[in-house]
Amino acid sequence: MSGYLLDTNVTLVALTEPARLTPRVRRAIKTGPNVLSVIVYWEVVLKAIKGALAIDHPQTWWPDELDQLAATALAFRPDHVSTVQTLSPIHKDPFDRALIAQAVVEQLTLLTTDREIPRYRSDQLQVIT
Repeated sequence: MSGYLLDTNVTLVALTEPARLTPRVRRAIKTGPNVLSVIVYWEVVLKAIKGALAIDHPQTWWPDELDQLAATALAFRPDHVSTVQTLSPIHKDPFDRALIAQAVVEQLTLLTTDREIPRYRSDQLQVIT
């Protein structure tokens, strides 16, 4: 697989305030192909439940965002889980670690605004901030 895996913050900002993203991230999203992990949907729903994110209809958020970002959905599979175990303990956020593992396994470039994730850059992981 090739393309760009959007992390949760990039996804949310791209849909509401794209000018806040760097020109490199905006260009990547525009160029595509874009991939959204079900991990992003899970994190958005949990934040909405906690009241930390205002999403009117979490049930329709996922298909709407896939459409708006012209993105393909990516499931979280066992090979992604086993790759999480191999990651250095740089980042403690389980959602970000899952996205990093998915990007590695699927050979996707990860788009992020996170300051810690670029520390995982390697021959196996490309990151655009």
